[in-house]
Amino acid sequence: MKKLLLALIVVVSAGAAMAQMKIGHVNSQQLLDTMQSRKIAMQKLADFEKEGVAELRAMEEDLNKAIANYQAKMKDLSPVMQQIEEEKLMKKQQALEDRQQSLQYEMQAYSNELNQPILSRVQEAVKRVAELKKLNYVIDESVTLYFAGGIDITADVAAELVKLEAEANAGN
Repeated sequence: MKKLLLALIVVVSAGAAMAQMKIGHVNSQQLLDTMQSRKIAMQKLADFEKEGVAELRAMEEDLNKAIANYQAKMKDLSPVMQQIEEEKLMKKQQALEDRQQSLQYEMQAYSNELNQPILSRVQEAVKRVAELKKLNYVIDESVTLYFAGGIDITADVAAELVKLEAEANAGN
C-alpha cells in the first residue's frame, strides 16, 4: 500500500512539474534572414568563393593548354622526354586537386569565422527573451518534426537581435 501511495505521489508531482514548464519556439531561418550582419557575411563568403572558382578555372585552363601542347608535340618527343612531360602534367593536375581541397577547407573556415558571431547573437537574443518570458525550453521550428502549442517568440527574438546588432555595430 505504501508503495502504491508513493508511486501515486511521484506521478502527481511529475505531472505538476510538467504543467509548470513553459516552452517557446522560434523560426531560426526567419531570424537569420532578418539579420543585416548575416547578409553581409553571406556576400563576403560568396565573393570569396567567386575568387576561388576563378583561381581554379585559371589553373584548369593552364592544365588543359599544357595537355593540348603535349598532345600536339608528343609524336616528336623521345620516350624520356614524353615521360618528363607527363610527369609535369601529373604535377599540374595534382596541384589543381590540392588547391581545390585547400579552397574547400578555407571556405569552411571562413564560413565558421563569419557565422560564429551571428549565431552567438541569436543564442543571446533567445536567452534574453526566454528569461524575460520565463521559458524553460525554446525549440527551433526548422528542426522539429512536430510541435503544437508553446509560445512563438520569433518576433521578440528578432527585436532583441536588432538591439544586439546595433550594439555590435556601435562597438566597431
